Amino acid sequence: MRQHNGRTGKVAMRFGFIAVFAIVASGCVSAQSPSQDNRAAQDRPQVYTPAPARSAPRYTPPAARNAIGPQLEQHIFEKWRSFPGKTGIAVERIDGGGIAGRRLDDMFPQQSVSKLWVALTVLDQVDQGRLRLDQQVTVGYDDFTMFISQVKRRAERQGPVTESVRNLLELSITRSDNTANDKLMWLAGGPQAVRSTLAAKGLNNIRFGPGERELQSSIAGFSWKQEYGPGNNWFSARRKVPSATRRAALNRYLANPVDGATPRAMVDALGRLAREELLSLSSTQMLLGMMERVRSGPKRLKAGVPSYWRFGHKTGTGQNFAGVATGYNDVGIMTAPDGTRYAVAVLLADTTASVPQRMSLMQSISRAVAREHER
Repeated sequence: MRQHNGRTGKVAMRFGFIAVFAIVASGCVSAQSPSQDNRAAQDRPQVYTPAPARSAPRYTPPAARNAIGPQLEQHIFEKWRSFPGKTGIAVERIDGGGIAGRRLDDMFPQQSVSKLWVALTVLDQVDQGRLRLDQQVTVGYDDFTMFISQVKRRAERQGPVTESVRNLLELSITRSDNTANDKLMWLAGGPQAVRSTLAAKGLNNIRFGPGERELQSSIAGFSWKQEYGPGNNWFSARRKVPSATRRAALNRYLANPVDGATPRAMVDALGRLAREELLSLSSTQMLLGMMERVRSGPKRLKAGVPSYWRFGHKTGTGQNFAGVATGYNDVGIMTAPDGTRYAVAVLLADTTASVPQRMSLMQSISRAVAREHER
């Protein structure tokens, strides 16, 4: 499916000041990666210190210079048709200029991309005064999920730990920490609260599942027990599941992903976030800033974005089974030096392609977006 809007115009000259302001407001937190050899330093929570509240000029989008054109559409098509598996791609010029992509309205598993919607729900409640960023939350055994988690590892070593909502958000988005994410989800009211926020914001064709524990276990064909939370216990439980059971469960998930989203809905949501239509200015800047500090997927979309562009994103990675990778995703917002913004989503439901091939596909899309803009 293709849509084209060829409207052009001049770039707003005053964007430079506003872009500098946005960088200062959202970049006041260090994203230095602690050494892998220094466990104590690695376990220290990162503290996000927001800019002091102050009046700020509203973002004025630049006038369209280049709409999405046929060269980008052709590039997407060529890459899409030659890539093995079910692939969804969407590119939208956020401030007007059209959308291009393939399988724009098919459902794809989100996996950890859905952490964006937990963050959206929490920050929306912060905007409403129902939660506070400095609110202290205790994380213990009953909160443990599967996979690596910085906050879980600390709690395993020293017992229940206390974290602020702000720090849990930082861990959830920048480190894709499942335990931090699930704790925030339940703090905000559980899966239904996230779904209600999506509905209230008009974010259609984006689903939210039951939370990481139940989602990942059901995909693997067994039921969650809290005893699976510590260490690698979940993987031990998964190894006991018969292959036929795992295959059937995975096929059911891929056929109708409970955490599914369409590529069109994904770039629409990113665009609305960037235009400050979903959250307050301060909460918008906070979430966009965290997306720019994401550690995962440095060789996915990010590797194709020119170094002089800005880029914020969220990755998602599902389970592998019998040579098939599922839910391998990256979605983000590319900002050109002139302020023009693009929402990009590459969603792989299932593929037999190698990791380098998957990364190469994603890089080629973001690289093509920049090339098209600078043509």
